[in-house]
Amino acid sequence: MLPTVLSVRAANCLAPKTYQLDFDNLPGSELRRAADGWHAIVPLGGTKHRLWLRELPASGYAVLVDLPLDADFELRLGAARRFWLAFERRALGMPPLALPALKQRRLILALRAVDGWQEGNSYRQIAQGLFGIRRIAERGWKTDDLRSRTIRLVKLGRRLMRLRWRALLTKRRGRDDK
Repeated sequence: MLPTVLSVRAANCLAPKTYQLDFDNLPGSELRRAADGWHAIVPLGGTKHRLWLRELPASGYAVLVDLPLDADFELRLGAARRFWLAFERRALGMPPLALPALKQRRLILALRAVDGWQEGNSYRQIAQGLFGIRRIAERGWKTDDLRSRTIRLVKLGRRLMRLRWRALLTKRRGRDDK
């Protein structure tokens, strides 16, 4: 995957000292002039951020990141967020739109459950595939909590299928394959 390049330009105002970005004196950075403007690689927060500037901002001026609303918006937004957090000397943490681990696991189980249901497996067989044969009681299957959970997972999987979540999960994030 190619790194995301952020388009940066000078703002019409002076920046507070903590937010000044002096491209001439950034330690470890690379700055070069090209026919289309300036290209910078700025090491901040343990990673290298790639920036493009039509012209260099004057010393002391604030900078803006351009985020065009196009197919790469989500990628640029993530890169802009990482750049800002590194500039602030803050930890990256979880992406703001990331699913919590338990919800992610539930969605995966739901898609696996609906796969088993589409293949004609019984709820018991689906539960054995999802949770293991040892967890399924020999007796009392009708009242087992895993039976209810399996039925709910199949229903959720069918809803996800109707909403075309599989198509979303198989495509590259932020891009449509046409």
